[in-house]
Amino acid sequence: MKPRSICLHGPESTGKSTLAPRLAKHFDTRCVDEFGRTYCEMFGTDLTMADLVEIGKGHDAKTRAALAAHDYPIILDTDPLMTAVWADMMFGRRDPWFATWHNPADIYLLLDIDLPWVEDGTRLFGTRQERQRFFDLSRAELERRGVRWALVGGQGSQRYLNALRAIDALSR
Repeated sequence: MKPRSICLHGPESTGKSTLAPRLAKHFDTRCVDEFGRTYCEMFGTDLTMADLVEIGKGHDAKTRAALAAHDYPIILDTDPLMTAVWADMMFGRRDPWFATWHNPADIYLLLDIDLPWVEDGTRLFGTRQERQRFFDLSRAELERRGVRWALVGGQGSQRYLNALRAIDALSR
């Protein structure tokens, strides 16, 4: 089954924003950039739960617009499932909106925390313990939602090749 959407999922600094355009180029399709990064660059990282809901809604709107263009598969640099995990990390809870959101991607790639954390002005959780907690919550969200997903690790081009292999395996 050819997927309509492939979403990169996982904590900060795991290569999602680097990998997404590379995958889009491989599949000759569009990449839906991370809405949360743009939001934080505009409004700062002192986020409220209401901000996270707006980020989730922004992700969803961009995804729906890309899907309407019928340019499959689209590559998503995160989505509202990841924003829900952000709520868990930041507040230990999430707004009810996240439970009502039902537009998951066809395939999720959970990016491992095997890359070094890099401060870029919008990232918040860089300690080893924070990264592990973020990763564990990210994985738990995929399992809780029952979506098709695969873990992708590796450095540089190996990470890219591992992502392609995972997409191929999940597309059968």
